[in-house]
Amino acid sequence: MEELVEYFKEKYSDTDIRAVRSPLRICPLGAHSDHQGGRVTGMTLNASVDMVYSPTEDGYVRVESMDFPDKELFHINHESEYIPGFWGNYIRGAVMSLQQDYVLKKGLNAIVSGKLPIGGLSSSAAVTTAYLMALCDVNDIEVSKLDLIQYSHWVETKFIGLKNGILDQSANILSMDNQLMVMDCKTNKYDMVQKGKEMPEFEVVVVYSGISKDLISTDFNNRVDEIRVAGWLLQDLGNLDRTSLQGVQLRDIPVEVYEEYKEELPERFRKRAAHFFTEQARVQEGEKVWAEGDIETFGRLMFESGESSFYQYESGIPEMKSIYYILRECKGVYGARPSGAGYRGAVIGLIDPAYKEEIKAKIDEIYPVRHPEYKDSYAVNFCKTADGANIVKDLVVD
Repeated sequence: MEELVEYFKEKYSDTDIRAVRSPLRICPLGAHSDHQGGRVTGMTLNASVDMVYSPTEDGYVRVESMDFPDKELFHINHESEYIPGFWGNYIRGAVMSLQQDYVLKKGLNAIVSGKLPIGGLSSSAAVTTAYLMALCDVNDIEVSKLDLIQYSHWVETKFIGLKNGILDQSANILSMDNQLMVMDCKTNKYDMVQKGKEMPEFEVVVVYSGISKDLISTDFNNRVDEIRVAGWLLQDLGNLDRTSLQGVQLRDIPVEVYEEYKEELPERFRKRAAHFFTEQARVQEGEKVWAEGDIETFGRLMFESGESSFYQYESGIPEMKSIYYILRECKGVYGARPSGAGYRGAVIGLIDPAYKEEIKAKIDEIYPVRHPEYKDSYAVNFCKTADGANIVKDLVVD
């Protein structure tokens, strides 16, 4: 953050300098179920998207990224369009999201930077939260955390065009250090579950595959449609009230109906439904063992979630599978699963810190040989958990 402040001071003569820290997130359990109204888990890391900013009286938004080329410049009263693949879409969407309910009078001068390779840890949700919090701050707008989640979700679904749920935003905004966030995506109710007293020290390994791409260019939206079709078919088989395809959520299908009719589903849709219902069971058990401090069982559930994501939801790519199976064989890894929806980004795991060097050495030995095209771009990082997004109160600017 200090380097970002110094760079900001070189660029602008502003004296009212502020900052927001918006952490990257992991989802240990509950993958691919938020858009189905399911229950999900999340926690944030001490790796974050950081932004230094100041208010502008002229209403212009000027944003520079330390991680991407080009600069973003527009006036808050100008309706900005979505540009495929452009990092500036998120600040554009943030402005439009807030303008649904508020009149924005002040813009931003801002410089933003991330600490880990982009992809797989929901940097998009993190940066959107940073923009929203900064815009609210300079315009003296007070919003609740749940409202902030909804504004951020609007950006990704309505402006960007993803068919995702609220997992990423919820984890990013609500998480607290050493606690497991458990969010009910149907009711928006959540619990913060303190880790059990007997839980040993752990860290999070983040193995970046070297692959970064927009989810909108993957099969992500197709998988969402397939799981909706599975729900539609179960509605028919179980003589339930029929909804539109866009309105289907497996969370509304009783488990008893699924168990009775699952074998009648075509294979593709049977797999998608199987992932959802087994993942929901893993979330329920995971919440219990986390509170008990049983990291071994929690880790086993993460491994099971990874298998289900690859072979039931079928969202994996070869590079992600390679990392996952390397981690499965590493001593000191409690559990691991793909992040980034399985199409790009990273594989995450909970590990015993005593084995960090061995884990990294094993990955360095195998992954670049198996996937030489990514030998210069993959990365192994170790993180700890942290609090959710916040305005930095003790910013040093002198």
